[in-house]
Amino acid sequence: MSRLDSFISRMTAQREILNHLRGRLDGLGGPVLELGLGNGRTFDHLRECFPDRRIIVFDRAVGAHKTSVPEPENMVVGEIRETARKFIGINAALAHVDIGTGYDDKDAITLTWLPQLMAGLVAPHGYAVSGLELRHPHLEPLPVLPGVEVGRYFLYRRVE
Repeated sequence: MSRLDSFISRMTAQREILNHLRGRLDGLGGPVLELGLGNGRTFDHLRECFPDRRIIVFDRAVGAHKTSVPEPENMVVGEIRETARKFIGINAALAHVDIGTGYDDKDAITLTWLPQLMAGLVAPHGYAVSGLELRHPHLEPLPVLPGVEVGRYFLYRRVE
């Protein structure tokens, strides 16, 4: 598969999962978290999916298009591993993370801390969505959605 086709597959999977969660956060308090602003496309989509939800975004630096940057009070700048740790227990209804690099050795390092962080950010019965597989006893993998390639993107529900 070409890198372009791989990117399109990943973005399609991401969109399908986020669209699937529209309306499923009802009854859950807490904000939506976006770990990794990047160019802001996913943040922009989250605003569309969850217009009445506070969305807090984390990234090393702000480099997104000006129309896709959150308000200053909802933008946390610094190393995600450190800055997001301060939000453990926030009980997010949804946390989305797409910070994989495509390099197995680098992603393996990220996976030493990311699953624990995500489990700590998401409320019981809340959702975690990730481009990397998160293995954690408090994150229950949910079935792959139609149209999403197995292993392309991951959806979890936080269990007690």
